[in-house]
Amino acid sequence: MTASTAFAANPEITDSPATRALREGLDHVTAGRIGEAIATFKHGLADAEADAKIIAELHFKLGNAGMTLGDLDLAAENYSAALRLQPEMTPCWCNLGSVYLKWQRAKDAIALYLHALSLDPLHWPSRTNLVQALIATRQTTLAKLLLLELNAERPRDAQLCHQLGKLHADDDELEAALGCFRRAVALHPDDADSFYGIGNVLQKMGDRAGAEAAFLQAARLQPLIRRPAAQSPAAFRVLALFAPFAGNTPMEYLLTSPAYDANTLAVFDGRDYDIDMLRQNADVVFNLISDADQAQALLTPVAELIDRLGLPTVNPPDKIRQTAREIITRRLKDIPGCRLPKVLRLPADISSITALEAAATFAMPVLARPAGTHGGDDFEKFGNLSEVARFVQRHPGAEHYLIEYLDYRSADGHFRKYRFIFVGDEILPYHLAIGTDWKLHHDNTDMINHAWMQREEEDFLTDPWAVFGPSHYDALRAIRNIVDLDYFGIDCALDAAGRLVVFEVNASMLVHQHNENFPYKAPFVERIRVAFDAMLEKMAAAGRG
Repeated sequence: MTASTAFAANPEITDSPATRALREGLDHVTAGRIGEAIATFKHGLADAEADAKIIAELHFKLGNAGMTLGDLDLAAENYSAALRLQPEMTPCWCNLGSVYLKWQRAKDAIALYLHALSLDPLHWPSRTNLVQALIATRQTTLAKLLLLELNAERPRDAQLCHQLGKLHADDDELEAALGCFRRAVALHPDDADSFYGIGNVLQKMGDRAGAEAAFLQAARLQPLIRRPAAQSPAAFRVLALFAPFAGNTPMEYLLTSPAYDANTLAVFDGRDYDIDMLRQNADVVFNLISDADQAQALLTPVAELIDRLGLPTVNPPDKIRQTAREIITRRLKDIPGCRLPKVLRLPADISSITALEAAATFAMPVLARPAGTHGGDDFEKFGNLSEVARFVQRHPGAEHYLIEYLDYRSADGHFRKYRFIFVGDEILPYHLAIGTDWKLHHDNTDMINHAWMQREEEDFLTDPWAVFGPSHYDALRAIRNIVDLDYFGIDCALDAAGRLVVFEVNASMLVHQHNENFPYKAPFVERIRVAFDAMLEKMAAAGRG
């Protein structure tokens, strides 16, 4: 978000304790002494004889100092105080909007940015920050229109091109996204973020060679993707490792506006690393490489890199390796009251009915999917092996999973799939998806149109152990102990006999804050992030000490 500044103190106003405090406080800010600046601004506010404009400016600068330290309450309190005295302060309305955006109250932020623009329609920070608030509320069409307007005014602004490319990429408008990212690097050849954008788009388009070249260029320009803490100084530093061509733990929400510096490193097989530089930027490592199928070739070199770093690590690669579907099934099969579907991994050369008949060991119907895939894409139920053979033949060269179909329908005819997230020793509910089809994902249900479904999900989030009894809790605790990852998720159900049905257990599960249609979910999602931050802080402290 773009910072915004207000007017300078009026030089015509007679020097006073308040104006001296404003001047001295700004000197502290320039020198990076934010604590001293805050104390000085507060001292100036004690000047009962000061001009209202100077008092408003002191509140404004105090709010800015609060933003620098990540103290949003201090910032909001002082921006509001400034506006009560000087309601025409456009930058102050803008910055108050940014506080609300950091509080994840994007709708309120939009209203504040719009008010700032009613005072000054050309105020650039309000316009650029409004883009971010529109994106946060999924109003991407309006965000694109505003970015196009801004880009027309400043066609040589590479950052605007980059942001527009991200919006196009998020909407799978790949050609448009690629054009924006390429314009960004033409304007700014050292723009590593846009090279990463090019790599992501080319990967989606199936151009692996082009994607790899873009990722490598980005890594040469900027070995670390830096996301500074929302406060100064940062509480600690996290080094997140991700692999461009393998499945990674979704991090968009987990590493949003934290109290720590989040530095991300792209990992490639055969690449060497500056270990001293990495250690200087990390207190704890977060291994994002989470798909045991997609990342088989990378897990060993990543484990070697982590050993060289010698830092506490979230989700070590050797433990990720043990979360492949067929391995998880073997590891969890003896947990009392836990029902797992049989899983068979098919080599890439098995596609004929004869070969499938020899390999398959469980009855129809059966589910099939290519190894390394998630979600509902390329995931189907089949009633006979002829259908399975045709499905497998559509993906030549790919290994596949055959998965026993377990009917987990509830007594009312609906399917219910629950997701828990394990954070350290905590087991936290994330969502409940209710639908009429076995292939169930929260975003493909009709829950938005059924209040009773939303009430049931909210009840589950509020008190999951009213749904999952002591035996289920014991089973989930046993799963946590066997998997032994620091952060991972489980998709599960309860069958008609009350047994825990386990579908998937891994660290690749999505946690996000885009729940505008289900606002009751927000505090429970935030609870996961708070627990995650606390776990990182504890690990970082152990590493330092």
